[in-house]
Amino acid sequence: MNLQVNGHTVYCYTGGRAFDAAKPTVVFVHGVLNDHSAFGLQTRYLAHHGWNVLALDLPGHCRSAGEPPRSVQEAAGFIVALLDAAGLRQAALVGHSFGSLAALEAAARAPDRISHLALLAPASPMKVSAALLEAARDDPLRAIDMTDRFSHSTLAPPPSALGPGTWLYGLSRALMRRVQASNPRSNLAYTGFKACDDYRGADAAMAAVRCPVLFVLGRADAMTPPAMAQGLAARARDARTVLVDAGHDMMAEAPDAVLFALKDFLQP
Repeated sequence: MNLQVNGHTVYCYTGGRAFDAAKPTVVFVHGVLNDHSAFGLQTRYLAHHGWNVLALDLPGHCRSAGEPPRSVQEAAGFIVALLDAAGLRQAALVGHSFGSLAALEAAARAPDRISHLALLAPASPMKVSAALLEAARDDPLRAIDMTDRFSHSTLAPPPSALGPGTWLYGLSRALMRRVQASNPRSNLAYTGFKACDDYRGADAAMAAVRCPVLFVLGRADAMTPPAMAQGLAARARDARTVLVDAGHDMMAEAPDAVLFALKDFLQP
């Protein structure tokens, strides 16, 4: 599904179902060097169980035109504009990593329009190591290899992800390389990681959020360790936390656990 947002064409994956205005909607926001496909199992399930799904490609990523967001605040503004473009009075937001910060900031800007907020692998602050930032700026392929190593705690996921024999490291590396190559005019690795590192507004944003908030944290996450989300969870008005046996790439490493957490949280 394509939408016109801020004068540019934006792609949203719908899970194989036509958009139905009578159904509730959940919007998925990916992290750095990812796209809509990062939420494959979760989006397909929800789309076939009563929800509209809009899993977007952020501007300047893969199938979406426009300039990539250079800050969390810019990405949040885009999310609110996407709700307008889709004609949505209200929606649930699910964000992973950088996408969790963007979803949080969007929920703070438009609290009456967000029914649920699910933050997958958030952190406050979301500091990025100087070595990774330098590699992202000067040698993005090396940064991708570093991110790949830091993001996984196992070699292969349960069969429900992409079937027996799936190699998580190779799958993730291929996705990140494809996303980086999708926009030769911009260094998506550096732009995204710098936006994570620069953002300091998470605590203030959480104070403005009115909806229930779900934290899904990976026990073995070396990129955004669970302890880095404790302050945010303490500031949420209505928070619940689910720990899954996974690293940062939790949607692929623990696909069922992430899906079950979302499904239970989104129930009316």
